[in-house]
Amino acid sequence: MTTMTSLAGRIAVVTGAGTGIGRAVAQRLASEGAAVALLGRTVSALEETADGCTEKTLVQPVDVVDRAAVDAAFAQVAERLGAPSILVANAGIGGPDVLDGEDRWDAIVRTNLDGAYFCMRAFESVMGEAQADAYRHAVVISSCVARFGVPGIAAYSAAKAGQLGLVRSMAAEWAPARVLVNAICPGWVDTQMAVDRMQEMADEMQRPYEEVRAELLSQVPLDRISEPEEIAGLVAFLCSADGVAFTGQSFDPNNGAWMG
Repeated sequence: MTTMTSLAGRIAVVTGAGTGIGRAVAQRLASEGAAVALLGRTVSALEETADGCTEKTLVQPVDVVDRAAVDAAFAQVAERLGAPSILVANAGIGGPDVLDGEDRWDAIVRTNLDGAYFCMRAFESVMGEAQADAYRHAVVISSCVARFGVPGIAAYSAAKAGQLGLVRSMAAEWAPARVLVNAICPGWVDTQMAVDRMQEMADEMQRPYEEVRAELLSQVPLDRISEPEEIAGLVAFLCSADGVAFTGQSFDPNNGAWMG
């Protein structure tokens, strides 16, 4: 892989690092020279991510809904790797508001919104001092559904929209400390979460999965689904010396699904 910039000497924390976007982000940051702490709920998945990293990694199991556990996990990162200067808050769950008769509002909002907030506060408590010529960075992985309403996923849409308010507020709060805070709002990305959601929709409509997938992507102007590595590249840019002008912003790699 040809690297765009160097993150050598940086320490990054990536949540939800076991699969999908989180795995791609962790491996991209490592390829740029960063040591990476891999946070998530499933140790085996985190270890698979670590196998694909080219720099030092730390596997740190944690559930982001548990604030005390998040604080302890970040303290472990600082103790074992050093003070982090990059946070990528990616951990999240999706799916419908109601599944098998159970309302999932609390679980979805707590994981996506509360979890991002808990990680940002824990990051604040352990991040190192800013150098004269360097910034610290926090990137929250939101979603294009923060931009518009979608029937049946109100909890996910609300949580993702809430993340954008969180990013703007923390960007203003942390600006004097030279911490840049931004959000990324992907459209469809080829991950297991996307596959599961498309399968749920196919099941609801009693139609074949491939047919529903093709129809969903045909509604996207570029008629394609993003790869996790594309999102990882944008994260790497925002955390690099080339991203110093951006804070409190949200970026939309969605193949034209939302144009704003």
